[in-house]
Amino acid sequence: MTSSSSSSSSGENGGVTGLDLGVTFAGISLKNPIIAASGTFGYGVEFEDVVHLDKLGGFVVKGLSREPMTGNPPPRLWETAAGMLNAVGLQNIGASAFLQEKLPRLREIRNIVVFANVFGYTREDYERTLEILNDGEGIAAYELNVSCPNTTQGGLQFGSDPRSLDEVVTTAKRVAQRPLIVKLSPNVTSIAQMAHIAQEAGADAISLINTFVAMAIDPDTRKPRIANVTAGLSGPAIKPIALRMVYDAAHAVNIPVIGMGGISTAADVAEFMLAGATAVQIGTASYWDPCATEKIVADLQGWCVDRSVARVADLIGGLIVE
Repeated sequence: MTSSSSSSSSGENGGVTGLDLGVTFAGISLKNPIIAASGTFGYGVEFEDVVHLDKLGGFVVKGLSREPMTGNPPPRLWETAAGMLNAVGLQNIGASAFLQEKLPRLREIRNIVVFANVFGYTREDYERTLEILNDGEGIAAYELNVSCPNTTQGGLQFGSDPRSLDEVVTTAKRVAQRPLIVKLSPNVTSIAQMAHIAQEAGADAISLINTFVAMAIDPDTRKPRIANVTAGLSGPAIKPIALRMVYDAAHAVNIPVIGMGGISTAADVAEFMLAGATAVQIGTASYWDPCATEKIVADLQGWCVDRSVARVADLIGGLIVE
């Protein structure tokens, strides 16, 4: 795997002398490895009253499509014993509206890194959405969502079929004028194979994992808890599997890996980085605590100081296997 170099000064890390939380991937420098995940952080502007956006490494906006999408009918969320089911269905305002209504405000906020998550039903949808977003000043990179399990077509289909994945990434790479991160599905036989395919098709980085296909049933009514019947499972329940998949993917590619799946503490962040992740995304934790991302950044500072870790980038791929 490719280790990423540090790029931040200690002054950006809460004034902790000698501590460098900075990481770099695909030519993008982050002040710390904490990124708010797509679908859990709105378009960023919705959180600016509760989170200091400039304290985060970055954030990924809601999945953007060629045209606005209304998403799935309710109920769309269900809390499980150790996580959450969601079948929102990629509800969003569309790429053009994002450029006109949300991005101008984001450009006014200093020292933030914005990633645009991109979704399509067909390769042509991805292509057109990227062409629209190419005109958006202030977007650092694209995250290609080929792994959403909550739509009737597209989404999971691209992320679970090797040929389809190769085709959609190749198409996107040809059009994208910014670095391309490919978000992989865990609902596959070999995550290492899919990671390698994404790399060979031109991905500048990969992010994983998206949610697992799951469901819940109300035994009294005998009906599904989610209107879509199945939904995506996220949260602490999936963390051990996500960690293993990040490890497998990181050892299959030479491009940076961004890990996610049940991360809610600084120790979780360290685990994913030791497994091979250059940065991590925080998703479900923001549902039970909207300030979770910023708190984890602060906790990571303390974690590093307590263990004499001067450069967080030194953790990347540092797992010791005897």
